[in-house]
Amino acid sequence: MNQCFDIEQSQRISSACFICGVKNQYGVKARFYQTRTKEVIARFTLQPEHQSYPGIAHGGLSAAILDETIGRAIMAHHDHNTFGVTLDLRIRYRRPVPLDTPLHAIGRVTSEQGRTFEGSGELILPDGKVAVSAQGKFIKRRADQITDASLGTELWFKPQEPTPHQIEIPTPKK
Repeated sequence: MNQCFDIEQSQRISSACFICGVKNQYGVKARFYQTRTKEVIARFTLQPEHQSYPGIAHGGLSAAILDETIGRAIMAHHDHNTFGVTLDLRIRYRRPVPLDTPLHAIGRVTSEQGRTFEGSGELILPDGKVAVSAQGKFIKRRADQITDASLGTELWFKPQEPTPHQIEIPTPKK
């Protein structure tokens, strides 16, 4: 059985970001989608350059993907120019993350108070099992509070791929 998520919209991506950047030759090139229930789903396939042990992704990369996915969840509650900057991130590794395999990560806001929010997320394997989970605390920031660079069309834009209406994520078989 699969869990089906209704997709509200694609989130913006950038050119150079290690997780979503389309022009970063070593990047993950993840795509992010906001659900109608205000979660964010990342879709990605890790490549050999992301390897730690043979055929297995580096654990730091799994942490980076969850950091990005949870940090982006605040956009579903505000707008595409409200970012989550990590204050604290706790990771739990449960299973190896394979390379050359389509994967998903899900992130959500679990509480929001003033300038900060807390969130959680999971990196999910094709069989529905959770490989890595994370919880973190983030501060909300607009782009001009993070960088002097202008987030114009080259640095922060809608992906060209069509937005799916739904995304199905497997649930583990019992």
